[in-house]
Amino acid sequence: QVQLVESGGGLVQPGGSLRLSCAVSGSIFRLNDMGWYRQAPAKQRELVATITSRAWATYADSVQGRFTISRDNVKNTVYLQMNSLRPEDTAVYYCNADIVRTWASQSYGYWGQGTQVTVSS
Repeated sequence: QVQLVESGGGLVQPGGSLRLSCAVSGSIFRLNDMGWYRQAPAKQRELVATITSRAWATYADSVQGRFTISRDNVKNTVYLQMNSLRPEDTAVYYCNADIVRTWASQSYGYWGQGTQVTVSS
């Protein structure tokens, strides 16, 4: 049973920093691309950053230069370092992982439960 558990969210002042973590556990044959998404009230879920199994990263324009995504393939964990946070970064942040469960299976996107990030004075 695959589980994704996020941590590291919280309340931070504008200009501050947070580091989110997402640990993947369970029976996994192959862990492919991973990523972070976010959803603010009354808005659709949007892509924040993605990272491949070889650590090639991409970012949304809104976070480029401020956020850094990374992963530890030994720990099956993806991170999101968020610097220079702005009020518009306030959202629930969700971890996503594209996972192959067995040698004969197709990949499937798994989601964490989300962690709240609030940027406010």
